[in-house]
Order: sequence, then C-alpha cells, then structure tokens
Amino acid sequence: MSADDRADLEARLAAAQAEAARLEAQIASTTAWWSTGITKIEPGVIELRGYPVQQLIGNLGFVETVWLMTRGERPEPAQAALLEAALVASVDHGPQAPSIAGARMAITCGVGLNSAVANGVNVLGDTHGGAGQQCVQLLNRLVASHRDTGAPLDELAAAEVAAHKARGEFVPGFGHRFHPRDPRRDPLLALVERARDEGVVEGSHLDAALAVEGVLASRNVPMNIDGVSAVVYGELGIEPELARGLFVLSRSVGILAHAWEERGSGQRIKGPLPKGFLADYTGPATRDL
Repeated sequence: MSADDRADLEARLAAAQAEAARLEAQIASTTAWWSTGITKIEPGVIELRGYPVQQLIGNLGFVETVWLMTRGERPEPAQAALLEAALVASVDHGPQAPSIAGARMAITCGVGLNSAVANGVNVLGDTHGGAGQQCVQLLNRLVASHRDTGAPLDELAAAEVAAHKARGEFVPGFGHRFHPRDPRRDPLLALVERARDEGVVEGSHLDAALAVEGVLASRNVPMNIDGVSAVVYGELGIEPELARGLFVLSRSVGILAHAWEERGSGQRIKGPLPKGFLADYTGPATRDL
C-alpha cells in the first residue's frame, strides 16, 4: 500500500470515528432528555428506585411504595404507619367539600370517571386543600427559629399568630368552620406523641404546633386535620409542597368514591342547588334596551 493510500485510509478511519463519536453524543443527549432516578424501564425490566417490581409486589405496602417513589428509600415500618394514619385521616370530608361536590357534579354531566376525579382534584388549591402545606411551612419556621435563636416556642408562636392577625389571615391548620373540635385531631396527635416517645420522630414540630394551639386556646381554636397532618409531615421530614401532594393523593380516594356513588344515582346534570331552587339574583332590575 502506497503512502498516499495509507494516508487516505487513515483519514477515512478518523472521519468514521469522529462521526461515530458525534452520533454517540447525540444519542446520549436524546436519552438524557427524560432521564429519571425513579424508574428503570427496559424490555422485561421494571425497577422502582432500583428495586425490581416483582420483588415489591406482595412485599411492600402501598404507603411504603408512595414513600419509596417520592423520597427514594424505603421507610421504617413505624414511619410508614404514621404516614398512613395521616393519609387515612384526610381521605374525605363529605359532599359539601368543594372537591367532592365538583367531582359529583362532573360525573352527572357525562364525563368519564377519570375526568370527574380530575375535576375534584383540580379545585384543591391554596384555599381549599392548601392549609396543610401552609401549616408545614409555619411549623418549619417555628422549629428553625427556635433552634437558631433559642427563643421559647410559645413566644415565637405568639408572634406568628399576631402576624397572621395583622394581615387579616387565618392561622393555617387551626380552627374549623364545621367542627368545634376536629374529631381527627386527638387520635392522630396521640400517634405522633407515641412515635416521639418511641424515638421514631423528634417531636419538634409537635411542640411547635402545641405552642400555636396554646396561643389560640383563649379563642377556642384547636388544631384541625390540616394542622395535625402538618405535624406528621413535618416530623417525617416531608417538604411542604410534597405534603400537599400527599394530601391530594389521600383526598383522591374520597373523590373517587363519591364520583362512583354519584355515577350510580342516575342523576343528570346535577347542579349546586337541588331542583326547584335558583340562586338569588342581585343584579339590576329588569330593564329595556
């Protein structure tokens, strides 16, 4: 082979190697587009956070799987039990709740069950469904301030309550428009106290919530389900926004149950008022154009 032929061959080889490297980089960039540390999917392979799904089936509970999927590792049994208690406590609050009512009305309009559930979930916002997240944030502030400054929790709680009052805002997680004392408070709080005594959780968020409740005691405003759930989420180290997501997951069960029940009622286009009732009209009197 002549020197020219050898040089030509080497040039072609170098060009081919460069093209292969370019294609490899392009493929890597493409597969990285939806990269995830949650689920590994290949033909015949499903792994959740590194665990083969066939090992999880029948061996890991649903709440444990929720923890694994959202937080990356399996919970301790006592942690999973505490989270499950909070999720059970939040599952439903009757057809007068906007999220439930919305789903029940939607299902009578001929939409599918999934659309009715989505309709209910989509009204869970800052006002209806957001107090738990807001309370976790409040408790996080109190716990952090107490640790950083050493100020007594009751003083910090009083300042938080005063700040909310000055802004004309409710203290999230305390008081209930329907229940003088939320029936979900005591059993769930007792589980948190037991978990603290057993060393499962630290108890700092529990102390912060009780301090706020103490400040509000003169007004008879006890902790509600959002507050006591926030204690659970805070003690378990769950971020505030994820706490709301877990509440939505819990309430979805109630929304589903109500939508399914309403599906069987045979009602069509069920509005917010029973038949024969019309909303009050408060606009101008009838007038000519």
